[in-house]
Amino acid sequence: MLDSRKENILKLIVEEYIRNIRPVGSKSICDTLNVSSATVRNEMMALENEGYLEKTHTSSGRVPSEKGYRYYVDNIMKPKDISGEDMLKLQTIFSNNQLALSNTIEKSLSIISEMTNYTAVVLENKGINDTLKEVSILPISEDKVVALVITSSGHVENKTIDIKNSNLDDVKKIVELINKLIVGTPINEVSSKLEFEIKPIIGEYIMNYEMVYSAFYNAFNDFRDGNKDEVIIKGRDKILQLPEFNNVTDIKKVISALDEEKIKNLKEESEDINIYIGKENELDENLSVIKTKIGDSTLAIVGPKRMDYDFVVGLMEYIKSNIER
Repeated sequence: MLDSRKENILKLIVEEYIRNIRPVGSKSICDTLNVSSATVRNEMMALENEGYLEKTHTSSGRVPSEKGYRYYVDNIMKPKDISGEDMLKLQTIFSNNQLALSNTIEKSLSIISEMTNYTAVVLENKGINDTLKEVSILPISEDKVVALVITSSGHVENKTIDIKNSNLDDVKKIVELINKLIVGTPINEVSSKLEFEIKPIIGEYIMNYEMVYSAFYNAFNDFRDGNKDEVIIKGRDKILQLPEFNNVTDIKKVISALDEEKIKNLKEESEDINIYIGKENELDENLSVIKTKIGDSTLAIVGPKRMDYDFVVGLMEYIKSNIER
């Protein structure tokens, strides 16, 4: 641990650099702490020697290193309360009781990106924990019905089934068997249960069942395949507008880092708010990522290493406390 004076100097340098993106010299520190310039220079040199600060080639000032940022977020930073205006923007979404949890997070993304000027991401594990709630049918003609598959989260999948080689009573029997034997089964396991538990029984009661059975089997497979992880990104261009990414090489690296396939690596298993600085994250060493798990989804905010950590963490704490209550 650093002593209190070094901590104060590191705090001032980190927070001033976050605001101004200019190397911090000793004068502004002296004015704030009311100590001599010699003392501040010595302490800054010590912090640099210990790896918390870095000296740039273009200025006598210092900038925080990854180690400095890490010490700051772990030992010095306190989450910042968000303003009443920002609260109101989010409360319009949180107060909508008709929205599912995943939709609430998704609709918050644009607001989060606007508030932070960073990129906001949600990785939604669609239906990963859904179970089969009910199967029903709706006749639409003499030889066609619509099969409705309803899950525990309220998601509905429908598929039109041709029953010209069967009859409606046989279709109803298949639906009864499914509802009796596999309701409550995780969606990802329904197809195998249909194949190994339902199909042998259907054959004993229903003639010419293959076409109807195949239609139900395909409906469940379509549902399962359509419920893989979804990536939603808002404010992808905001990082590119930051002054630290001002040349073609840096811009290309950031664009590559925000590729959807790479973003999928941000999946978070912890419900804590975790901060990954520079080389600690899966995207790029010039970026920082703050992320958390909410329900079955991951919410992440991607910004520069010079991220406004106290504001972003305070914002995410507010979001979690309102979404999860």
